[in-house]
Amino acid sequence: MSHAVTESLTTTIRELVDANHILFDQGVVDGFGHVSVRHPERPDRFLLARSMAPALVTEKDILEFDFDGNPVVPNGPAPYLERFIHGEIYRKRKDVNSVVHSHSPSVVPFSVVPTVKLRPVCHMCGFLSEKGAPIFEIRDFAGPGSDLLITSQKLGAALADSLGNEPAVLMRGHGSTVVAGTIRQAVFRAVYTEIGARLQMEAMKLGPVTYLTEEETVGTTKTISTQYDRSWFLWLKAARNSPMSQ
Repeated sequence: MSHAVTESLTTTIRELVDANHILFDQGVVDGFGHVSVRHPERPDRFLLARSMAPALVTEKDILEFDFDGNPVVPNGPAPYLERFIHGEIYRKRKDVNSVVHSHSPSVVPFSVVPTVKLRPVCHMCGFLSEKGAPIFEIRDFAGPGSDLLITSQKLGAALADSLGNEPAVLMRGHGSTVVAGTIRQAVFRAVYTEIGARLQMEAMKLGPVTYLTEEETVGTTKTISTQYDRSWFLWLKAARNSPMSQ
C-alpha cells in the first residue's frame, strides 16, 4: 500500500480476501477470475489482488491501483492482465464499489447465443435486467483476431460502456462482469448470476419460460437487499472450512 494502513482499509482488505475465497468455494471462479473493491478512502483508486488464483489470495497479495490500471507502488508483483475491467468501470460508474469478473460455466453459453438473453427467472436473481443482460462483443473494438481479454484501457472503457447502468454484462465467449455498491452485494450477484443462468437453462428445457416483470425485479431486489449478510456469513463459513483453507 502507498500509505499508512488504517482500520477502514484493513477491514476492506480482509473482506476482499474473503470475497476471493467465497467466489471460489461457490464455483464462480476457479484458477482465473478476480474481484476488486473501490478504495475506502481514495475513491479514485481500487484494490485488487496480484495475478494469482483467487482461492490462494491473502492480505499481503492485495495491491492498490489507479483507474488507468497502474499499481500505486511500482515494481511490485505481476498484476492481473484484465485489471482494466475494474478501473474503467469505477471511472464510469460512481455508484459501483465492487466488481467481479468471472468465467462461471452456466453464464458463458448465454454470451454466445444472441437469440437467448440471460433474464431473471426467480426472486434471488431479480437484480438482472428484465430485458436481458447486455453482451459485450469484443470484435467490435479489437477486430476478429483478439484473445478475447480486456487488456487495455480502450477495451476496458468499451466494456464499461456496454455495461451501461446495468448490474451485469456478458462477454461473448469469455464470461461476465458483475458490479455492485458493496463487496458483499457483488459476491451475492456473481453467485446468483451463475445460479440464475443454470435455472434458466433448465427451465427452457421444459418449455416457454415466465420471466420476472420489471416491477417484480424492482420488488425482489429491494427485499433481498436487506439479506446479503445471511448468505455472506454462510458462504464465508463454508469457504473457511474448505480443505483449500486448511
